[in-house]
Amino acid sequence: MKRIILAALLVTSGYASIKNINSFEADFLQKIVDDKGVKITYTGHVTASKPRYALWQYTKPVQKSVYILQNKIVVIEPELEQVIIKHLNGDFDLFKIIHNAKEIAKGSYLANFQNKAYIIKTENSIIKSISYKDELENDIKIVFKNQKINKKISQDKYVPDIPDEYDIVSE
Repeated sequence: MKRIILAALLVTSGYASIKNINSFEADFLQKIVDDKGVKITYTGHVTASKPRYALWQYTKPVQKSVYILQNKIVVIEPELEQVIIKHLNGDFDLFKIIHNAKEIAKGSYLANFQNKAYIIKTENSIIKSISYKDELENDIKIVFKNQKINKKISQDKYVPDIPDEYDIVSE
């Protein structure tokens, strides 16, 4: 879950040219490789808006929706008929990550946050990928396609639709 959160938060923060993005929408492919070389690949679609809103809609290998809101994350898992609600840490400042990112090569940026290094690749001021190592030492790479930048997105997009029959777990 932390992998999803970190990736979502980075995109939500508006990285690209880099500080001029107000919204971001794209299809994504997320690859996770553990220390034994075992790979897991997820696909889906992400929509994100400043200041801290995102909706990650995973389609394969499982369907789930991850809503990043101002101060919480809501994960809707249809296969489990379950919703997980987790509060974000109040001192987590995404824009400090952006502000402190350094261009290390043309189209490559390095951002350090909470003892983790994030590599953001861009092309023509458009985010192409985000790579990092998570707390379990897994290599994470998220590749974006069909990106749309600064498109008007209704805030209604970020309102979770939770079925009444789903169990709700608060963390």
